[in-house]
Amino acid sequence: MENVYLGRQPIVDSNSSICAYEILYRDKNKKSNTGDDRHASASVINSILNVFGTKSLLGEYKAFIQIDDKFLMHDIVFTIPKEFFIFSLISKIEMTEKVLERVQQLHAKGYELCINDIDLRNVGKYKSVLKELSYIKIDFEFEMPANAKELIEKIKSYGIKIIATKIETTKKYELAKELGCDWFEGYFFAEPKIVENAVYEPSQFHILKLYNLLLQDVNIDEITKEFEDNHEVTVKLLRFINSGAFHFRQRLSSIHHILVLVGRVPLAQWLMLMIYSKSVSKDETKSPLMLMVKYRTELMQNILKVVDPTAGTNMLGEAYFVGVLSLIDTVFGVKLETILDDMHISDEVKNAILFDEGILGEIFSLVRDIEAFDTQAISEFEERYFLHDNVIKNIVLQGIKDVNSFENPSLSN
Repeated sequence: MENVYLGRQPIVDSNSSICAYEILYRDKNKKSNTGDDRHASASVINSILNVFGTKSLLGEYKAFIQIDDKFLMHDIVFTIPKEFFIFSLISKIEMTEKVLERVQQLHAKGYELCINDIDLRNVGKYKSVLKELSYIKIDFEFEMPANAKELIEKIKSYGIKIIATKIETTKKYELAKELGCDWFEGYFFAEPKIVENAVYEPSQFHILKLYNLLLQDVNIDEITKEFEDNHEVTVKLLRFINSGAFHFRQRLSSIHHILVLVGRVPLAQWLMLMIYSKSVSKDETKSPLMLMVKYRTELMQNILKVVDPTAGTNMLGEAYFVGVLSLIDTVFGVKLETILDDMHISDEVKNAILFDEGILGEIFSLVRDIEAFDTQAISEFEERYFLHDNVIKNIVLQGIKDVNSFENPSLSN
């Protein structure tokens, strides 16, 4: 069959902890999820199970997979392992007697079922299957009825979790929470909350100072002293070194020794990721925002490698920093231009992030298209750089795998 692009979107709870993923899939000519093509659905599920592996793509979470009535009514549906997938029935499916019977059969066998992206005003259409559903996704691009809260409470009385979708702004997120939704899908957690004249917290300022020292021609003794004066950062550095990311033959004797062995650029990159971790997570878990940044850096570097195989270390380093700095305003609550100026970022990186200029800007634009699942834009990029169909698809899948390993190192073993 024609090349199918895969995407993965996190579904989170009110604490921004990941609860599940939705797997998206489209061919390059279709504007919407290929849920109306049972062959595409089967191909995607087969790829997850037999080619990439559930741990590589899903980690320890389940995946919502959209299916249409043709896939639902095909006997292949009973071969899909229920421990990995949640069937998300597209909202245009008619609730016929045959569909109701099949839903009841799947429910009896322990499958979790969902109705995908409904208009809450039309929830009465699904009354006959409420007892068999585990989830209902409500599309927040539709207007919410005046009795939305009452309707949601009634749905939840059946033991159904409500997932609010198309949540891209904090305003929509707050509305969804107020109405009683349980989980949320969309990149609202990456929306910056800009406060004029805001200042960095002391801990953030010290990290930025360390970052600048690492990337400037500063004596290593001065950098060592700055680390030693910031005990919290030093403790996190030691945890990072002991996490398995590095394997040294020599015993580490000092911060100075670590700086020499690890290198300035890897440490600077680690510091920026730590900012995301510290600012959005109260514990040792990786937040969706931090994982999103990690994913962007993977895509930026790996796409650059195929577009320009001659790209050297400096260029790859700049590609990394475009990804890692692109959401920094979300953390600091300060305009992105202000932060980039304060950090003395190179014009190439700054213009790529702010204006999509240069090859790095073009790749950064593609990364956002991948996140938005704009398959037409992805296809146009591939054609522009004479990349065969599977190049970007494979980079995306490898990025997802690497992010899963980053979130849970045990998955890489």
